[in-house]
Amino acid sequence: MKTTHRSRHRTRGYTLFLAPGLLLSLLFLAVPLVMTFYFSLTSWQGIGSPVFTGLDNYANLLHDADFWASFRNIALVIVGIAVVPTLLGLFLSSLLFDYIGKKHGDRVVNLFRAGLYLPQVIPVAVSGLMWGWILAPEGAVNSLLGKVGLGGLAANWLGDPHLALWTVLAVLVWMQLGYPLVLFLSGLQRIDPELYEAAALDGASWWQRFVRITVPLLRPEVYVVLVTTTIAGLKVFAQIFVLTGGGPGNATLVPSYFAYQNFFERADVGYGSAISSTITVLVLVIAASFLTRQAREDG
Repeated sequence: MKTTHRSRHRTRGYTLFLAPGLLLSLLFLAVPLVMTFYFSLTSWQGIGSPVFTGLDNYANLLHDADFWASFRNIALVIVGIAVVPTLLGLFLSSLLFDYIGKKHGDRVVNLFRAGLYLPQVIPVAVSGLMWGWILAPEGAVNSLLGKVGLGGLAANWLGDPHLALWTVLAVLVWMQLGYPLVLFLSGLQRIDPELYEAAALDGASWWQRFVRITVPLLRPEVYVVLVTTTIAGLKVFAQIFVLTGGGPGNATLVPSYFAYQNFFERADVGYGSAISSTITVLVLVIAASFLTRQAREDG
């Protein structure tokens, strides 16, 4: 009886500490989500009374070329913000930990880690403006190409419809690389060094140790990185807003920026809410699929 009483007392204590967070989550997450979904079923310009239209906004999305263009672009954005940084992060973290760290010491590894993680710390507005200046037609990249005799390769990197999205993807890789790198370096600390020593004694090369030991044992960290960066890719907005504004044309338009345009530039709150609701559902489905698969493999 005393044990049961103590357990209830502890549960009440935990509830008391969790209550502020739960209340804030309800206020700033659940309520806005419900309101957004409601407005997606209406025609509303942000003033006056919303007019209920049912699923008309969602039906219109199916025939909206801009909407589908934004989703084609977001597929490439996810590659640039999730897949490529994850692969590069795995390779670089293993190289730093298993080769550079052993040859030059932890101080050099920490220097590389800090330098590669720096873009995560810099505000998006600052880094976006910096890259906008670097990639401008008269910017640093084209000037450098001209000075080394490669002026013929100079281009309007952010203004050419055929180059803009690829340029943004390169910037996103630069911004995102530090996150998986730091996470994977932390994960490598928990791997038993004797596994690498035994593999080396058996004649395994660095690449074989990387493929057969590092990658399989870092699977939990890989899942975390892929889930968080994929969700970040689906919601990407600030980088597009600062670098290109969705242009030129729809070359770099993504769903979150398309929703912003409808909300604030076209005053079509109902349609913008439908886009936002679609993104939310997609994020939940992807997160659930990742977590379910991870739970099955761990089980």
